[in-house]
Amino acid sequence: MASGSVLVIGGGVVGVCSAHYLSRAGFQVTLLEKGDVCAGSSYGNGGLVVPSHCIPLAVPGVWLKGLKWMWDPESPFYIKPRLDPKLAAWLWRFRAACTEAHVRRAVPLLRELSYASLALFGELAATPGLDFGYRQDGALGVYRTEPGWEAAVRDASRLGQAGVATKILDGAGARELEPSLLPGVVGAVLFPDDAHMIPDRFVRGLARLAEAGGVRVQTDTEVLGFRTRGRRIVAVETTRGDVEADDVVLAAGSWSPGLGRAVGLDLPIQPAKGYSVTYARPADGPRIPLMLGEAKAGVTPMGEMLRFAGTLELAGLDFSINRRRVNAIVRSAGQYVRGVDRLRMLEIWRGLRPCTPDGLPLLGRSERIENLVLATGHAMIGVSLGPVTGTLVAQLCAREEPAIDLALLRPERFS
Repeated sequence: MASGSVLVIGGGVVGVCSAHYLSRAGFQVTLLEKGDVCAGSSYGNGGLVVPSHCIPLAVPGVWLKGLKWMWDPESPFYIKPRLDPKLAAWLWRFRAACTEAHVRRAVPLLRELSYASLALFGELAATPGLDFGYRQDGALGVYRTEPGWEAAVRDASRLGQAGVATKILDGAGARELEPSLLPGVVGAVLFPDDAHMIPDRFVRGLARLAEAGGVRVQTDTEVLGFRTRGRRIVAVETTRGDVEADDVVLAAGSWSPGLGRAVGLDLPIQPAKGYSVTYARPADGPRIPLMLGEAKAGVTPMGEMLRFAGTLELAGLDFSINRRRVNAIVRSAGQYVRGVDRLRMLEIWRGLRPCTPDGLPLLGRSERIENLVLATGHAMIGVSLGPVTGTLVAQLCAREEPAIDLALLRPERFS
């Protein structure tokens, strides 16, 4: 068993998973959250565990497609026009990462992380008292156009070569599997290993489990800065006083860059706003998660709820709701799924996902600050990679060799 104290900054899925596995490893753990546990992007996302998402955001061709999309406020990828040097630097790095060589390096790593996390979710779902609606029913990528389906088949071939299970279906086969699909769906790709859950129930339930196991969860506590001595953090300054620990884990999502700057780190993370709309689930609604190919959105059944989620909007730390984008998600879902116009809405939500230029998380021990571990920048797969990230954070804090090679995720790789 490990010993010593660890302070985790951030009460989202990555921070809570880190606290849980650190505590299980034997550390004394304090978790700080400026609001409430699961108040950020861990709350209203699509709730997907997706080995199918092993191809990073930065791929060849997406840069040119993004140039076409980003000036359209209703497109899947929108950049709010503004003069922001950090955004310009991020976009330049993103463009540089959109290479075939990057994809070849990233896919095997994301595959390894995803399947390790999938196994951990299975263990957590079997934990007494932790019910988060977990189901491994697979997920279905569906397409309305022949070019979209053909591109998906090519991606499925790449994923299959990397060891991700896939099955190609024509439109009739897709509707046989999921009768709620409209006749306009021409083809689909089934990912039988994918799973889904109710994300806020998972994060809050795991936080309660961690707290019962000895983790001190301190909410409404904002981190203001750090006191350092040499290459070490000696105290974390908060709105409720200073907190000391042997190691500090920065898992603050889109707020990580500001905290990183306080100790001289340049973390190129852009907050990518995403939206979800949650409805009461109808009896004839989708039975398995759907990924709407051309619309870049998802539909997830969550018990008595049905959630539509999607879009990527680079607008800074902006929490405003753009109704045009919300309406675009719902309108696009109605082109794939029956009965969307009859659904009873429960909630509109938005959150900020932390995106790096190369589409890979920042995960590892800082080279500049020797007792700082970074676990941030997971973009749209933070829930999916939460458990495996937590186990790796525990290994890093114990000064063990991580079970997975983290060289590609080195936090200061952009410096």
